[in-house]
Parts: sequence; structure tokens; C-alpha cells
Amino acid sequence: MKVLLVKDVYKLGRAGDVKKVADGYGRNYLLPQGLAVLATPGALSQVEHIRTQAAATRESLNQELSGVAAKLKDMVLAFPARAGETGKLYGSITPQMIAEAIKAKTGVELDRRQLDAQPIRTLGEHKVHVRLTVDLIPEVLVIVHREGETPELPGQAAEEPASEATSEEASEAVSEAATEPAVEEA
Repeated sequence: MKVLLVKDVYKLGRAGDVKKVADGYGRNYLLPQGLAVLATPGALSQVEHIRTQAAATRESLNQELSGVAAKLKDMVLAFPARAGETGKLYGSITPQMIAEAIKAKTGVELDRRQLDAQPIRTLGEHKVHVRLTVDLIPEVLVIVHREGETPELPGQAAEEPASEATSEEASEAVSEAATEPAVEEA
């Protein structure tokens, strides 16, 4: 069956494209959802109108969601989990759990279907793509670590020693300041 896409369809095409799809996919999903129409000669005459309209809609959506994409771009999520000696988890980290963690951290509500990820079943770092629009797909880093251990977050390992040294210097300065006035008064 040949259909004309009215809206962008993930993994199929953009609005205005003519695609050949399986009969059941077209009849049971694309046509009832309003994502496509049959590719008749009358519908094909409207291709340019559909493309320009979809391009304007896509551009406005990209502008709206660019702030959200910037928030998600460098996000690192850490999940503690129980795992065996080989690094295989006893459960899994699901896309729903990742979406809830993103909502808790940024306030951005995502549907689990917007995350391109299978359930994570091993320890380590995993990259998860978030499909906001056809063009905006930021990447989130998910770190799965053993329960009771602290995860090594990228960029944080270099910052921790500097912050510890700063806190040690500050505590030394406080203790020196506390002893100096006592010496001057006596």
C-alpha cells in the first residue's frame, strides 16, 4: 500500500514523503491515527503544501524544545543496583525508571517511548537517546553501579580532590584564625 505521510513518523519518514508500507501497518495504524493518507493523485497534488506546513511546525517545535535538549544533553544519571560478580544485574533499569529520574532531576516530563533504550541489565555506562523531535535527539549518560559503592561520574573525579583540598585549607585557616587571637590576647 502506498501512503502519503501527513506527519513525521519515527523510523518511516517525514511529512510529505510517499512510502510503500505493509497493508496492515497502513490500514490499522497510519490511517486511523491521521499520520498518513492513501497516495491518490488528488493527495499527491498536495505534497508541497504538506511539506511546507510540516517544516514550519517542525521548526517551531525545535525552537520550543531546544531548551529542554540543552538540559538533557550533558545529564548524567546514576542508578544503584544489586549485581552478581560478573556485573549482571539481578533486575534491570527500565526506560520508565530513566524517564522518572529525568523528571525528578529537571522537571521535564518524558514518555518512556521517547527513550531509545532497552532495559539495562549490566553495570557500567550506557548512553540513552531521548527523541524530543525528529531533529532533536539529545543523549543522556546512565551509570549503573553496585549498591553501596559510589559511582565514578565523568568530570566529577577531577573536581573532588580540588574540593577536598579547598575544604582542608579552609579548615586549617579556621583553626589558625582561632589560635591567633588567643595568642594575641595572652
